[in-house]
Amino acid sequence: MAIALLGFGGTESQRSRRPAVFVVLGASGNTGKVVAQTLLSQNRSVRVIVRDAAKGEAWRKAGADVSLADVEESAALKRAFSGAEGAYVLLPPNFSSSQVRADNNRRASTIATAIEAAGVPHVVMLSSIGAQQPSGTGPVLALRDAEATFTRGRAAATFLRAAYFMENWGGALSGVARGVLPTFLSAYKAIPLVATRDAGIAAARLLAEGGSGKRVIELAGPHEYSPRDVAATLARMVEKPIAVREEPEEAMRPALMGAGMNSEWARLFQELTHGLNVGTVVWEGGHPLWRGETDLETVLSTLIGK
Repeated sequence: MAIALLGFGGTESQRSRRPAVFVVLGASGNTGKVVAQTLLSQNRSVRVIVRDAAKGEAWRKAGADVSLADVEESAALKRAFSGAEGAYVLLPPNFSSSQVRADNNRRASTIATAIEAAGVPHVVMLSSIGAQQPSGTGPVLALRDAEATFTRGRAAATFLRAAYFMENWGGALSGVARGVLPTFLSAYKAIPLVATRDAGIAAARLLAEGGSGKRVIELAGPHEYSPRDVAATLARMVEKPIAVREEPEEAMRPALMGAGMNSEWARLFQELTHGLNVGTVVWEGGHPLWRGETDLETVLSTLIGK
């Protein structure tokens, strides 16, 4: 049974009696920003971890504590996580890496070691649909590894397995002016999509609720969508026909490399796309399924500036 992603929190007087600090890694990114903003709006104590002091200044003005650290810096991360009741963590993509799985495994171990050393009791980790699979999921394999790393730790761990992000369609919208939506996904196959905003809201809720043991939450948007659905939504928005142009999967890797992506990342994204097309990248099942409230049109409107 799917559970709607609703608000949380309790009264202001109840919150004022809970001085717990929640740490957010990746507060400059799409999901981390929403996690921090949501918790601050609930009058929670928030500490954000950023790499850039200039970006931290805006968070100080918003009422958050700021720690400067990189995901490769164990000692700095330990200081940042110190005293936290809960922490939101993720593996920000490093598109310069040519050893993606190995590099992400090292970064996940560094974060987990800092969490352990700081004594954080609960971690919410952004993961992905398909993370249960041992192969055939491209960059999601690194998240499978990260889940295993945090499972071995003492902290309670909640793995938020998000669907394919709606915002990923942003890279395909250049053809809308010509009435075309190019994609390497199967045109008629509906897959789970979710807005990054809803991933952030879900993670904030999970942090506020606390956790025990290890668990998985599967997160999708209000509906499943195919590329045909995306095109139809865009057509209504721009008031002209939009045709899906389904490209062969094997053309994806050279196309991405032609756009400047390195060979390894291009290979991984092609493998992920194949997994979505053939049904390898799917829900594991047996876990709570939460549904966000942000629909596709809302995200596409932002992406095309309408």
